[in-house]
Amino acid sequence: MQVQWVTAGRGWRWIVDGFALFLKSPTMWMALTFLLGLLWVVSMIIPLLGPLLFNLFSPALFAGLMIGCRTLESGGELQIGHAFAGFRDRLAPLVTVGGVYLVGTIIVVGVVLMTAGGSTLPAVMSKPGADIEALRTALRSMAVALALGAAVYLPLIMLVWFAPLLVVFDGMAPVPAMKLSFAACLKNTVPFTVYGLAIMGLWFVLSLPAVMGPAGALLVIALLVASIPVLVCSIYLSYKDVFVAADNPPPQ
Repeated sequence: MQVQWVTAGRGWRWIVDGFALFLKSPTMWMALTFLLGLLWVVSMIIPLLGPLLFNLFSPALFAGLMIGCRTLESGGELQIGHAFAGFRDRLAPLVTVGGVYLVGTIIVVGVVLMTAGGSTLPAVMSKPGADIEALRTALRSMAVALALGAAVYLPLIMLVWFAPLLVVFDGMAPVPAMKLSFAACLKNTVPFTVYGLAIMGLWFVLSLPAVMGPAGALLVIALLVASIPVLVCSIYLSYKDVFVAADNPPPQ
């Protein structure tokens, strides 16, 4: 596999083309989103073990969605079964990727908690007539902790962004797949920056109806949920854009 450098505008194009892919089967995409959301809620109900298992198997669930994207793009039919397509083959390397992500997430949370001084902010806010200076100190500590956590979390995201696709579509082992994913994200920092800013801008626009009251808040929730499959499709399209098979020439 070769890593292709793409222009900044491709970051926005991934979202546009992702929306077009979503429109090929919007009802089924929403059904898949609801199903995976339900699995997440159920996992949260099971103390400790549930979230651990969900994180371990999330790359397999994600890989299934990517297989669904490829099927839909090639003229096939998106099905509920695509949610579990990643469990049929290459499950072990996908779980390995999930294990790395799980350990990395635990480290990120630990960094945030240690930097923020545990529950300092809630403790300060719970006191009646809390000292303003103590509150400001706690807020600064929390801001620094979140910034540091984001700085540590970003490389983790780069490691796992393309890894499930490289495992499923290209038969790569988990460690080489994560290394190549990191290298691809690093090489295309500019389009990914555009991509991230575009997503934040779109989510801000979608959140505007919240000022309309309860009805507007419900509309915002519906729009944000509908945006999830669009983002899933955009990740698949970013993979197609960035990676070139060794026996095929790079796209012009």
